Amino acid sequence: MAESFHHAHLFCQDIDATIAWWRDMLGAEVAVDEDLAGSRNVFLKVGVGRLHLYDQPSADEGRSAIHHLGVRSDDLPALVAHMTAKGAEFRSSIREHGSWRYIMVAAPDNVLVELFAFDTEKLDGALRAYFEN
Repeated sequence: MAESFHHAHLFCQDIDATIAWWRDMLGAEVAVDEDLAGSRNVFLKVGVGRLHLYDQPSADEGRSAIHHLGVRSDDLPALVAHMTAKGAEFRSSIREHGSWRYIMVAAPDNVLVELFAFDTEKLDGALRAYFEN
């Protein structure tokens, strides 16, 4: 049996702003946009990953259970330049940790997004196997 991550589910105070951010910043495509269980639900494709957006603000006024969402890039500097040109604000520059590079950015509804890249050939063992797929 094989299992794989399917989607992250986000509550949205302004679902249209959230859709626009993921579309404009990371090239997301709307796969489904319909009423389910009495609320608008939108499923986005972000490369091979998926997001499920729920048109309802979170009942938790504090930080949600989601710390961040990880988005892998094959050209992190170009992605950061693209997003900066579209108005994204980064609190720091790209951080380098050997074969691993990342930067954090806030999406709508205070969702923290980690943009990352790495050199697979510099990784060993289970870590390499995990990131090669």
